[in-house]
Amino acid sequence: MDLPVVMRAPLFAALDAATAEQLMGSMTRVSLERGETVFEEGDPGDSLYVILTGKVKLGRSSADGRESLLMVLGPGEMFGELSLFDPGQRLSSATAVSASELISLGHDDLTAFLRTHPEVAMRLLAGMAHRLRRTNEGLSDLVFTDVPGRVAKALLDLASRFGRRTEDGVRVTHDLTQEELAQLVGASRETVNKALADFAARGWLRLGAKQVTLLDIERLRRRAR
Repeated sequence: MDLPVVMRAPLFAALDAATAEQLMGSMTRVSLERGETVFEEGDPGDSLYVILTGKVKLGRSSADGRESLLMVLGPGEMFGELSLFDPGQRLSSATAVSASELISLGHDDLTAFLRTHPEVAMRLLAGMAHRLRRTNEGLSDLVFTDVPGRVAKALLDLASRFGRRTEDGVRVTHDLTQEELAQLVGASRETVNKALADFAARGWLRLGAKQVTLLDIERLRRRAR
């Protein structure tokens, strides 16, 4: 397992390498292909997950079948921890958007670990607070920001976590379909595609298959405000 990646997760951030490796040894490894589900909305929540490789999307579905993509997570990020502090049904579904490797820790094992490492609880709470802040920002964007602005902001967020610097700019392999990208922005696929085409025509980015290269990040930042 890639220890430097794992150490970025709130569960491990307060631990030394030896303790982190010991905890990892007690966790269960999970391998997923694109489209495979980690858990469904409404399932009992009894484990948290840390992503080693790949990407996982968290989403919710409405009664009429419409889907909302809450966020996309990648290596070193964690999800599912809320149910360990507030047992109940899962509030979202978690699905792999690319081939992924995860490690999971069950409720009983985490509880026992926190008794001997209380400092980890503070890191977990800080991680959940950060997630809540991102959720609140997303809700505000839906009210106050137009679709092109939300598209620009989503691309910048994806670039900050999954982007790689190239000679042309920052290449972002997001692994999302057009429909999933639209769900992430909270708009129709047609409206999002129109915004992307406009950005491309202005020379701000170059589109590819499940990836995009950001050519003018400063212009995108201005448009995201």
